[in-house]
Amino acid sequence: MAFDTSKRSSYFLITPMAAIFAVFLVIPLLTIVIVSFWDYDEYRILPDFILENYSYLLGSSVTWKIYLNTLKYAALTWVFTLSIGFTVAYFLAFHVRSLTWQIVLFMLCTIPFWTSNIIRMISWIPFLGRNGLLNSALINLGIVDQPLEFLLFSDFAVVLADVHLYTLFMVVPIFNSMMRIDRSLIEAARDAGASGFETLKSVIVPLSKPGIAIGSIFVITVVMGDFITVRLMSGGQSASVGLQISNEIGLLQYPAAAASAVVLLITVLLIVTGLLRLVDIRKEL
Repeated sequence: MAFDTSKRSSYFLITPMAAIFAVFLVIPLLTIVIVSFWDYDEYRILPDFILENYSYLLGSSVTWKIYLNTLKYAALTWVFTLSIGFTVAYFLAFHVRSLTWQIVLFMLCTIPFWTSNIIRMISWIPFLGRNGLLNSALINLGIVDQPLEFLLFSDFAVVLADVHLYTLFMVVPIFNSMMRIDRSLIEAARDAGASGFETLKSVIVPLSKPGIAIGSIFVITVVMGDFITVRLMSGGQSASVGLQISNEIGLLQYPAAAASAVVLLITVLLIVTGLLRLVDIRKEL
């Protein structure tokens, strides 16, 4: 009887969360999947069951180019955020001894998040523009004769803004993993004659893999679905899957946008599944 009461109490505890999960995640996803099979014309959405939205999407060479471009943004952003995030986390975890200073420096890393993403992106425009601060400085110093055109409204600007926006998503989980590393393991490696690089390669990096995987999931999933950064920082000269979906919604092509969203979701899930197979992140949960 006590067991039944405990079991019933467990159901009562999980019911609110399950309801929220169903209402705000499962039902919207099912709605998107259903709408992706509907038909449409210039003025109406027609409930139906057709495969033309998917056949047109997957059969178009433009779609594959857009996905390759999006994957390029995600890969480049991942490489740079991982490099910067790992370096910052390593410095905070192993070179800053005082807990107070760790907290202070970590809070400094969060300062960009005190403003919106849009403001942080727009702040790059006067810096990177043709007549911006960087080009003016380079010309005044005699390093270049003409303004560098690739700095703004280009793939470079998109990746730079993404790295600026999402590096903290890599710093936090890696720092958390590094703080859990038993310092006696590092001392043992040093006593065994391992150099600093060998200790990093054989002890710190393997034990930081769960944090690296979590940070990678955060960064890749956000960049894959992003469209504001691509629209603003490329000046409309580049495309991404998120921007394609946004344009389809703007044209009231909701079934086509839903089909694009489903394909994007499957692509991201495949990437996340691959990362989870490589690293067991349950140690961090």
